[in-house]
Amino acid sequence: MKPLTEEWVSKAEGDFASANRELRARKAPNYDSACFHAQQCAEKYLKARLCEAGIVTEKTHNLLHLLDCCMPIEPLWEGLRTPLNVLNAYAVAFRYPGESADRTTARDAIQICKTVRETVRQSLELEMP
Repeated sequence: MKPLTEEWVSKAEGDFASANRELRARKAPNYDSACFHAQQCAEKYLKARLCEAGIVTEKTHNLLHLLDCCMPIEPLWEGLRTPLNVLNAYAVAFRYPGESADRTTARDAIQICKTVRETVRQSLELEMP
């Protein structure tokens, strides 16, 4: 695996850990942060897959754009489109006043993230930690 791909995976795993930590927090859980880190984890895993394939993309947080870039190498990932559309909003939705995530939303975001994580790790032939 390319060193840059490994770095993307490592950063994705950091976001995955952060999302789960916020979801499990007993005192003052930050569900907004859990959703944000779930989105970030998925984004970084998609970028890892693209990196490993040698596909360069512009800087973006748009998960659907990243999925479109993956389609030539992973056409079976089309099934991720609807869940990624849900996660896509969490890059900014809860980062500003006016909207806040609740436990259910955070749990759902992390579940989508887990699916993306497992899918990409399988494609990269990485064992689940």
